[in-house]
Amino acid sequence: MLRDLASFDLLAAIDLRGGRVVRLREGDFERETAYSDDPAAVALSLVERGVRWLHVVDLDGARAGEPIHGPAIASIIKAVGDSAAVEVAGGLRTAASIARTLDAGAARAVLGSAAIADPAFAAAAVGRHGPERIAVAIDVRDGLAVGQAWRFGAPGTPIDQAVDDIAAGDVEWLEVTAIRRDGSLDGPDLELLRAVLARVPHGHVIAAGGIATVEDMLAAWALGCSGAIVGRGIYEGTFALEQAVRASRKGT
Repeated sequence: MLRDLASFDLLAAIDLRGGRVVRLREGDFERETAYSDDPAAVALSLVERGVRWLHVVDLDGARAGEPIHGPAIASIIKAVGDSAAVEVAGGLRTAASIARTLDAGAARAVLGSAAIADPAFAAAAVGRHGPERIAVAIDVRDGLAVGQAWRFGAPGTPIDQAVDDIAAGDVEWLEVTAIRRDGSLDGPDLELLRAVLARVPHGHVIAAGGIATVEDMLAAWALGCSGAIVGRGIYEGTFALEQAVRASRKGT
């Protein structure tokens, strides 16, 4: 599959912890900012502003190793209906949890720690559900792709090896986060994104971490990314959401 530079997805992040919509700084659970206690209302507000993809993360599930916020995610999927696609991440470490998430109406399941630890797990998920319904999140710290990114000092795999191993399993969607920029509003790590793009010329890379402005989004697009995940920039008003929506739809 050749990369289509005319196509770009803007994904608005809804991170769930303790029933609230929050953002973490650098994946650190001790550095949390809460924005709302009504995830479905937040989702509807984003869709009303033109968002067509929601990136929903079960932070408690990621920490627990199994989904926790199933009811809240179901309420988001029901609330937005056919107006937006919802991808879900956090705690998806078994074939059964992936299947339940997709059966509940998620357009895509995003695998993280389990895929980094065992790329064959991601390959099996793609084989079962198809490449459009599975993505792998690659969280990068100090040149290593790490699982359980909130744990400082957690072991990791050199980024080049991790990307090659995952791509070898026919995974076509990679979501790449520079952990030290996550929630920082410092801009994306363009060098990291460029390096990953060079290793997956026929796949799709979604940029995450530090995207604060429309210009940041456009810089990732210009590199060849197929999408960008934006969270704190939307909630704190640095990211001109309506402008970004217009730009992504025009293909400019």
